[in-house]
Amino acid sequence: MNKVFMLMTFIGVPLSVIGSLMHWPSTLLFVIYCLTIIALASYMGRATESLAIVAGPRIGGLLNATFGNAVELIISIFALREGLVGVVLASLTGSVLGNLLLVAGLSFFIGGLKYKRQTFNVFDARHNSGLLMFAVILAFVIPEVFSFEMDSDETLGLSIGVAIILMTLYLAALFFKLVTHRGVYQSAENAESQHEEEPEWSKGKAILILLLATLAVAYVSENLVHTFETVAEQFGWTELFIGVIIVAIVGNAAEHASAVIMAYKNKMDVAVEIAFGSTLQVAMFVAPLLVLVSLMFETKMPLVFTMPELISMATAALLTIIISNDGETNWFEGLTLLAAYVIMGIGFFLL
Repeated sequence: MNKVFMLMTFIGVPLSVIGSLMHWPSTLLFVIYCLTIIALASYMGRATESLAIVAGPRIGGLLNATFGNAVELIISIFALREGLVGVVLASLTGSVLGNLLLVAGLSFFIGGLKYKRQTFNVFDARHNSGLLMFAVILAFVIPEVFSFEMDSDETLGLSIGVAIILMTLYLAALFFKLVTHRGVYQSAENAESQHEEEPEWSKGKAILILLLATLAVAYVSENLVHTFETVAEQFGWTELFIGVIIVAIVGNAAEHASAVIMAYKNKMDVAVEIAFGSTLQVAMFVAPLLVLVSLMFETKMPLVFTMPELISMATAALLTIIISNDGETNWFEGLTLLAAYVIMGIGFFLL
């Protein structure tokens, strides 16, 4: 599989450059860009896996989520510059749904096919559940509800306030997990298995590959944004479907691959940290940051989602919290999350 991704990268990056310079058809370029980003994301996943072995599951999962979300952040900034606020909000929705239902669901399902019962740190699961309740169900709902009684300027002002609070709490959560309470809630099983595996790449090489892959993704992502409108017209897709499904899957390809691999290796602490950590980073850091970044562009982005987006994220968060709060999982629970994702995907496609 690694050879396939290597071939896709060495072919896809030059084709992306040549295609954009020669103005190939948008549909063809859309496919090339998406496949190239997925191939580059595999390198980001392998690099962060190496760093996870060296630094531990929490920091490894955080690094994987951060560099994986860097792809989506780059795509979203370019989309904001083009005034595609609907696509950005939809991609944020898709990222939350994708991580909670698709990534976690696939991880639980694939891992559960190999192991009858898989466990992970229940204290981390409960900590993440509280933050999910706050970020997705509280902080996203409040601007939506209050926007009915406010004009656009007041709604934007509320969004900026909520964005600053979310980012502050997210940084405080990282400080809690990685500094003041690092190792306090670490399971004995995880402490024993942390140094069992040798990393594929050294720390320096892994960081270098992460940086190079992110730069390449930034270039391809900028070109990908310009194909959205044409592709939507040709296939009859809405901006909502492109954002929720297509952009979210492509933008989170690194997390998808890494989390499933970790679950297959029965490293559920890392897999869960990737899925949940990435969701929290999107909801509490990426989305608020995009609200603030949008102030530099002509079209501003308030933190107000459509009702289908909001209800989908809230129900996905509640379902994931209920399934994961006991600190163990199996293939059927993974299948339940995947089924929920498919139902929502059909809804967004037909909407």
